[in-house]
Amino acid sequence: MRLLAAMSGGVDSAVAAALAVEAGHDVTGVHLALSPDRQTLRSGARGCCSVEDAHDARRVADELGIPFYVWDLAERFTEDVVDDFVAEYAAGRTPNPCLRCNEKIKFAAVLDRAQALGFDAVVTGHHARLADGQLRRSVDAGKDQSYVLAVLTAEQLAGAVFPLGSMTKKRVREIAAERGFAVATKADSHDICFIPDGDTRGFLARRLGEQPGPVVDAATGATVGEHAGAYGFTVGQRRGLGVAVGDSRPRYVLGIEPVSRTVTIGTADLAGVTEVRTAPPTWTGPAPALPCTAEVQLRAHGAAVPCEVRAADDGGLLLLLAEEQRGVAPGQSAVLYSPDAGCGDLVLGQGTVRATGRPVRA
Repeated sequence: MRLLAAMSGGVDSAVAAALAVEAGHDVTGVHLALSPDRQTLRSGARGCCSVEDAHDARRVADELGIPFYVWDLAERFTEDVVDDFVAEYAAGRTPNPCLRCNEKIKFAAVLDRAQALGFDAVVTGHHARLADGQLRRSVDAGKDQSYVLAVLTAEQLAGAVFPLGSMTKKRVREIAAERGFAVATKADSHDICFIPDGDTRGFLARRLGEQPGPVVDAATGATVGEHAGAYGFTVGQRRGLGVAVGDSRPRYVLGIEPVSRTVTIGTADLAGVTEVRTAPPTWTGPAPALPCTAEVQLRAHGAAVPCEVRAADDGGLLLLLAEEQRGVAPGQSAVLYSPDAGCGDLVLGQGTVRATGRPVRA
Protein backbone atom coordinates (compact mmCIF):
# COMPACT_ATOMS: atom_id res chain seq x y z
CA MET A 1 0.00 0.00 0.00
CA ARG A 2 0.93 3.61 -0.41
CA LEU A 3 0.92 5.05 3.11
CA LEU A 4 1.26 8.53 4.57
CA ALA A 5 3.00 8.33 7.95
CA ALA A 6 1.97 11.09 10.35
CA MET A 7 5.24 11.79 12.19
CA SER A 8 4.96 13.93 15.31
CA GLY A 9 8.64 13.73 16.19
CA GLY A 10 8.02 11.29 19.02
CA VAL A 11 9.05 7.68 19.44
CA ASP A 12 5.62 6.15 18.71
CA SER A 13 5.14 7.70 15.28
CA ALA A 14 8.79 7.02 14.41
CA VAL A 15 8.41 3.31 15.11
CA ALA A 16 5.03 3.17 13.35
CA ALA A 17 6.63 4.62 10.21
CA ALA A 18 9.58 2.23 10.50
CA LEU A 19 7.29 -0.80 10.80
CA ALA A 20 5.31 0.34 7.77
CA VAL A 21 8.53 0.60 5.73
CA GLU A 22 9.69 -2.78 7.03
CA ALA A 23 6.37 -4.32 5.94
CA GLY A 24 7.15 -3.29 2.36
CA HIS A 25 4.75 -0.38 1.99
CA ASP A 26 5.50 2.75 -0.04
CA VAL A 27 5.74 5.27 2.81
CA THR A 28 5.94 9.06 2.83
CA GLY A 29 6.38 10.97 6.09
CA VAL A 30 4.54 14.14 7.01
CA HIS A 31 4.83 16.36 10.07
CA LEU A 32 1.85 18.50 11.01
CA ALA A 33 2.64 22.09 11.93
CA LEU A 34 -0.27 22.87 14.20
CA SER A 35 0.83 26.07 15.93
CA PRO A 36 1.39 29.51 14.42
CA ASP A 37 4.26 29.90 16.91
CA ARG A 38 5.97 26.52 17.06
CA GLN A 39 8.84 27.80 19.20
CA THR A 40 6.51 27.86 22.21
CA LEU A 41 5.02 24.37 22.23
CA ARG A 42 7.72 22.22 23.78
CA SER A 43 8.90 22.20 27.36
CA GLY A 44 10.31 18.81 28.29
CA ALA A 45 7.40 16.39 28.11
CA ARG A 46 4.84 19.16 27.73
CA GLY A 47 3.48 20.31 24.42
CA CYS A 48 4.31 19.08 20.96
CA CYS A 49 4.56 20.21 17.33
CA SER A 50 7.58 22.45 17.92
CA VAL A 51 10.44 23.08 15.50
CA GLU A 52 12.41 20.58 17.59
CA ASP A 53 9.74 17.96 16.93
CA ALA A 54 9.76 18.66 13.20
CA HIS A 55 13.53 18.20 13.14
CA ASP A 56 13.25 14.93 15.08
CA ALA A 57 10.65 13.64 12.61
CA ARG A 58 12.80 14.65 9.64
CA ARG A 59 15.83 12.83 11.06
CA VAL A 60 13.84 9.62 11.39
CA ALA A 61 12.50 9.98 7.85
CA ASP A 62 16.04 10.48 6.56
CA GLU A 63 17.20 7.35 8.40
CA LEU A 64 14.30 5.40 6.89
CA GLY A 65 15.04 6.81 3.44
CA ILE A 66 11.50 8.05 2.86
CA PRO A 67 10.24 11.37 1.48
CA PHE A 68 9.29 13.89 4.16
CA TYR A 69 7.07 16.98 4.14
CA VAL A 70 5.67 19.48 6.63
CA TRP A 71 2.01 20.36 6.29
CA ASP A 72 0.88 23.64 7.84
CA LEU A 73 -2.49 22.98 9.45
CA ALA A 74 -2.18 25.67 12.13
CA GLU A 75 -5.25 27.62 11.01
CA ARG A 76 -7.42 24.50 10.82
CA PHE A 77 -6.13 23.30 14.21
CA THR A 78 -6.87 26.66 15.82
CA GLU A 79 -10.42 26.72 14.47
CA ASP A 80 -11.36 23.08 15.03
CA VAL A 81 -9.48 22.27 18.22
CA VAL A 82 -8.31 25.35 20.16
CA ASP A 83 -11.33 27.56 19.51
CA ASP A 84 -13.66 24.63 20.13
CA PHE A 85 -11.86 23.94 23.43
CA VAL A 86 -12.37 27.53 24.60
CA ALA A 87 -16.00 27.64 23.45
CA GLU A 88 -16.84 24.39 25.23
CA TYR A 89 -15.41 25.60 28.53
CA ALA A 90 -17.25 28.91 28.11
CA ALA A 91 -20.46 26.89 27.76
CA GLY A 92 -19.83 25.02 31.02
CA ARG A 93 -18.62 21.81 29.40
CA THR A 94 -15.32 19.90 29.59
CA PRO A 95 -14.00 19.00 26.12
CA ASN A 96 -11.34 16.47 25.14
CA PRO A 97 -9.03 18.21 22.64
CA CYS A 98 -7.15 15.01 21.72
CA LEU A 99 -10.40 13.42 20.60
CA ARG A 100 -11.31 16.53 18.63
CA CYS A 101 -7.86 16.58 16.99
CA ASN A 102 -8.24 12.98 15.87
CA GLU A 103 -11.71 13.68 14.53
CA LYS A 104 -11.09 16.99 12.79
CA ILE A 105 -7.37 17.01 11.96
CA LYS A 106 -5.65 13.63 11.75
CA PHE A 107 -8.55 11.64 10.32
CA ALA A 108 -10.41 14.37 8.48
CA ALA A 109 -8.09 17.08 7.16
CA VAL A 110 -5.03 14.80 6.87
CA LEU A 111 -6.79 11.65 5.70
CA ASP A 112 -8.88 13.56 3.16
CA ARG A 113 -5.79 15.24 1.74
CA ALA A 114 -3.82 11.99 1.75
CA GLN A 115 -6.51 10.13 -0.18
CA ALA A 116 -6.83 13.02 -2.62
CA LEU A 117 -3.09 12.68 -3.26
CA GLY A 118 -3.42 8.97 -3.97
CA PHE A 119 -2.44 7.47 -0.62
CA ASP A 120 -4.34 4.42 0.54
CA ALA A 121 -4.20 5.16 4.26
CA VAL A 122 -2.59 7.15 7.05
CA VAL A 123 -0.34 5.34 9.51
CA THR A 124 -0.01 6.76 13.03
CA GLY A 125 1.62 5.88 16.31
CA HIS A 126 -1.62 5.48 18.23
CA HIS A 127 -1.78 2.63 20.72
CA ALA A 128 -4.87 0.86 19.44
CA ARG A 129 -5.61 -2.14 17.23
CA LEU A 130 -7.59 -2.66 14.06
CA ALA A 131 -8.79 -6.21 13.51
CA ASP A 132 -11.02 -6.96 10.53
CA GLY A 133 -11.70 -3.24 10.28
CA GLN A 134 -12.87 -3.02 13.90
CA LEU A 135 -11.25 -0.76 16.48
CA ARG A 136 -9.98 -2.51 19.60
CA ARG A 137 -7.99 -1.60 22.69
CA SER A 138 -4.20 -1.80 22.66
CA VAL A 139 -2.61 -4.79 24.34
CA ASP A 140 -0.83 -2.24 26.55
CA ALA A 141 -3.71 -1.17 28.79
CA GLY A 142 -1.66 1.64 30.30
CA LYS A 143 -1.10 3.26 26.89
CA ASP A 144 -4.39 2.39 25.20
CA GLN A 145 -5.74 5.27 23.08
CA SER A 146 -8.91 3.67 21.76
CA TYR A 147 -10.93 6.15 23.86
CA VAL A 148 -9.76 9.15 21.83
CA LEU A 149 -10.17 7.25 18.55
CA ALA A 150 -13.76 6.12 19.18
CA VAL A 151 -15.10 9.23 17.44
CA LEU A 152 -13.88 7.88 14.08
CA THR A 153 -16.32 6.39 11.59
CA ALA A 154 -15.92 3.02 9.92
CA GLU A 155 -14.92 4.82 6.72
CA GLN A 156 -12.16 6.74 8.51
CA LEU A 157 -10.91 3.62 10.25
CA ALA A 158 -10.70 1.93 6.85
CA GLY A 159 -8.11 4.58 5.96
CA ALA A 160 -6.06 4.13 9.14
CA VAL A 161 -3.16 1.88 10.08
CA PHE A 162 -2.10 1.43 13.74
CA PRO A 163 1.04 -0.76 13.85
CA LEU A 164 1.67 -0.36 17.59
CA GLY A 165 -1.53 -1.75 19.06
CA SER A 166 -0.20 -5.28 19.45
CA MET A 167 2.88 -4.29 21.48
CA THR A 168 3.76 -2.57 24.73
CA LYS A 169 5.30 0.88 24.98
CA LYS A 170 8.43 -0.78 26.39
CA ARG A 171 8.75 -2.77 23.17
CA VAL A 172 8.23 0.38 21.07
CA ARG A 173 11.21 2.03 22.76
CA GLU A 174 13.27 -1.12 22.30
CA ILE A 175 12.54 -1.13 18.56
CA ALA A 176 13.51 2.54 18.33
CA ALA A 177 16.77 1.84 20.17
CA GLU A 178 17.53 -1.15 17.95
CA ARG A 179 17.23 1.12 14.92
CA GLY A 180 19.38 3.79 16.50
CA PHE A 181 16.66 6.44 16.57
CA ALA A 182 17.60 9.39 18.78
CA VAL A 183 13.95 9.65 19.86
CA ALA A 184 14.13 6.23 21.54
CA THR A 185 14.40 7.86 24.95
CA LYS A 186 12.46 11.04 24.17
CA ALA A 187 9.83 11.82 26.80
CA ASP A 188 6.21 11.32 25.82
CA SER A 189 4.14 14.46 25.40
CA HIS A 190 1.36 14.81 27.93
CA ASP A 191 -1.34 17.22 28.99
CA ILE A 192 -2.81 19.55 26.37
CA CYS A 193 -0.35 20.25 23.56
CA PHE A 194 -1.37 23.89 23.06
CA ILE A 195 -1.07 24.65 26.79
CA PRO A 196 2.60 23.75 27.31
CA ASP A 197 2.78 25.19 30.84
CA GLY A 198 -0.12 22.98 31.94
CA ASP A 199 -2.11 25.92 33.31
CA THR A 200 -5.51 25.36 31.72
CA ARG A 201 -7.28 27.84 33.96
CA GLY A 202 -4.74 30.56 33.12
CA PHE A 203 -5.01 29.81 29.39
CA LEU A 204 -8.80 30.13 29.51
CA ALA A 205 -8.62 33.29 31.62
CA ARG A 206 -6.43 34.94 28.99
CA ARG A 207 -8.94 33.98 26.30
CA LEU A 208 -12.20 34.64 28.14
CA GLY A 209 -11.29 37.28 30.70
CA GLU A 210 -12.54 37.54 34.24
CA GLN A 211 -16.14 36.39 34.64
CA PRO A 212 -16.90 36.36 38.40
CA GLY A 213 -19.77 34.40 39.86
CA PRO A 214 -20.97 32.53 42.95
CA VAL A 215 -20.00 29.13 44.32
CA VAL A 216 -23.16 27.60 45.79
CA ASP A 217 -23.54 24.70 48.26
CA ALA A 218 -26.09 22.25 46.82
CA ALA A 219 -27.29 21.12 50.24
CA THR A 220 -28.20 24.57 51.57
CA GLY A 221 -28.41 26.80 48.52
CA ALA A 222 -26.07 29.22 50.27
CA THR A 223 -23.32 31.08 48.46
CA VAL A 224 -20.08 29.84 50.03
CA GLY A 225 -17.56 31.57 47.80
CA GLU A 226 -16.83 33.52 44.64
CA HIS A 227 -14.84 32.60 41.57
CA ALA A 228 -13.20 34.53 38.73
CA GLY A 229 -14.59 32.32 35.97
CA ALA A 230 -16.76 29.19 35.87
CA TYR A 231 -14.55 27.97 33.01
CA GLY A 232 -11.90 27.25 35.64
CA PHE A 233 -13.93 24.32 36.99
CA THR A 234 -15.02 20.92 35.79
CA VAL A 235 -17.64 18.53 37.11
CA GLY A 236 -16.11 16.17 39.64
CA GLN A 237 -13.30 18.55 40.60
CA ARG A 238 -12.33 18.42 44.27
CA ARG A 239 -9.18 20.52 44.65
CA GLY A 240 -8.82 24.24 44.05
CA LEU A 241 -12.41 25.17 44.85
CA GLY A 242 -11.34 28.08 47.04
CA VAL A 243 -14.24 27.84 49.48
CA ALA A 244 -14.78 27.23 53.19
CA VAL A 245 -18.03 25.45 54.08
CA GLY A 246 -17.74 24.96 57.82
CA ASP A 247 -17.00 21.23 58.05
CA SER A 248 -14.19 18.91 57.04
CA ARG A 249 -16.07 16.88 54.43
CA PRO A 250 -14.60 17.26 50.93
CA ARG A 251 -16.69 19.05 48.34
CA TYR A 252 -16.92 18.31 44.63
CA VAL A 253 -18.13 20.35 41.68
CA LEU A 254 -21.61 19.05 40.86
CA GLY A 255 -22.62 21.46 38.11
CA ILE A 256 -21.67 24.56 36.13
CA GLU A 257 -24.28 27.05 34.89
CA PRO A 258 -22.55 29.38 32.41
CA VAL A 259 -25.33 31.98 32.02
CA SER A 260 -25.53 32.83 35.74
CA ARG A 261 -21.86 31.80 36.16
CA THR A 262 -22.86 29.60 39.08
CA VAL A 263 -20.65 26.73 40.22
CA THR A 264 -22.53 24.26 42.42
CA ILE A 265 -20.60 22.08 44.85
CA GLY A 266 -21.60 19.27 47.17
CA THR A 267 -20.49 16.33 49.26
CA ALA A 268 -19.48 12.92 47.93
CA ASP A 269 -22.95 11.46 48.46
CA LEU A 270 -24.30 13.97 45.92
CA ALA A 271 -21.50 13.59 43.39
CA GLY A 272 -22.32 10.16 41.97
CA VAL A 273 -24.54 9.55 38.93
CA THR A 274 -26.15 6.42 37.52
CA GLU A 275 -27.63 7.86 34.33
CA VAL A 276 -25.84 9.51 31.40
CA ARG A 277 -27.44 11.12 28.36
CA THR A 278 -25.39 11.70 25.22
CA ALA A 279 -25.58 13.47 21.88
CA PRO A 280 -26.31 11.33 18.78
CA PRO A 281 -23.58 8.68 18.65
CA THR A 282 -20.80 7.90 16.23
CA TRP A 283 -20.50 4.17 15.58
CA THR A 284 -17.14 2.71 14.58
CA GLY A 285 -18.92 -0.13 12.79
CA PRO A 286 -22.51 -1.28 12.28
CA ALA A 287 -24.82 0.29 14.85
CA PRO A 288 -25.86 -2.21 17.50
CA ALA A 289 -29.51 -3.05 18.02
CA LEU A 290 -30.81 -1.07 20.98
CA PRO A 291 -31.36 -1.61 23.82
CA CYS A 292 -28.17 -3.53 24.49
CA THR A 293 -25.59 -4.07 27.20
CA ALA A 294 -22.07 -2.67 26.95
CA GLU A 295 -19.21 -1.32 28.98
CA VAL A 296 -18.76 2.47 29.01
CA GLN A 297 -15.62 4.50 29.66
CA LEU A 298 -16.55 8.03 30.71
CA ARG A 299 -13.15 9.74 30.77
CA ALA A 300 -9.84 9.26 29.00
CA HIS A 301 -8.13 7.49 31.89
CA GLY A 302 -11.16 6.01 33.63
CA ALA A 303 -12.19 2.40 34.05
CA ALA A 304 -15.05 0.99 31.99
CA VAL A 305 -18.25 0.07 33.83
CA PRO A 306 -21.20 -2.07 32.70
CA CYS A 307 -24.26 -0.25 31.43
CA GLU A 308 -27.50 -0.65 29.56
CA VAL A 309 -27.66 1.37 26.34
CA ARG A 310 -31.02 2.70 25.21
CA ALA A 311 -32.05 5.01 22.39
CA ALA A 312 -33.17 8.46 23.55
CA ASP A 313 -36.00 10.42 21.95
CA ASP A 314 -33.63 13.16 20.74
CA GLY A 315 -31.45 10.76 18.76
CA GLY A 316 -28.86 10.42 21.49
CA LEU A 317 -28.24 7.62 23.93
CA LEU A 318 -29.43 6.93 27.46
CA LEU A 319 -26.86 4.99 29.48
CA LEU A 320 -27.99 3.31 32.69
CA LEU A 321 -24.87 2.60 34.72
CA ALA A 322 -24.55 -0.56 36.82
CA GLU A 323 -22.27 1.31 39.25
CA GLU A 324 -22.47 4.90 40.47
CA GLN A 325 -19.79 7.12 38.92
CA ARG A 326 -18.35 10.48 39.95
CA GLY A 327 -16.89 13.21 37.82
CA VAL A 328 -18.91 12.54 34.67
CA ALA A 329 -18.61 15.90 32.94
CA PRO A 330 -20.77 17.18 30.07
CA GLY A 331 -18.56 17.57 26.99
CA GLN A 332 -16.58 14.41 27.65
CA SER A 333 -16.97 11.31 25.52
CA ALA A 334 -18.86 8.21 26.66
CA VAL A 335 -17.10 5.41 24.76
CA LEU A 336 -18.88 2.08 24.49
CA TYR A 337 -17.08 -1.25 24.39
CA SER A 338 -18.60 -4.63 23.65
CA PRO A 339 -18.65 -6.85 26.74
CA ASP A 340 -18.79 -9.96 24.55
CA ALA A 341 -15.67 -9.49 22.43
CA GLY A 342 -12.21 -10.06 23.86
CA CYS A 343 -13.00 -8.99 27.44
CA GLY A 344 -14.53 -5.70 26.40
CA ASP A 345 -11.77 -4.52 24.04
CA LEU A 346 -13.98 -3.97 20.95
CA VAL A 347 -15.03 -0.33 20.48
CA LEU A 348 -18.67 0.09 19.47
CA GLY A 349 -18.73 3.88 19.28
CA GLN A 350 -19.22 6.97 21.40
CA GLY A 351 -21.54 9.80 22.28
CA THR A 352 -20.68 13.17 23.81
CA VAL A 353 -22.07 13.52 27.33
CA ARG A 354 -24.90 16.05 27.48
CA ALA A 355 -26.34 15.47 30.94
CA THR A 356 -26.18 13.16 33.94
CA GLY A 357 -28.54 12.27 36.74
CA ARG A 358 -29.55 10.01 39.57
CA PRO A 359 -33.09 8.94 38.74
CA VAL A 360 -35.20 7.61 41.56
CA ARG A 361 -35.95 3.95 41.00
CA ALA A 362 -39.37 2.65 41.93
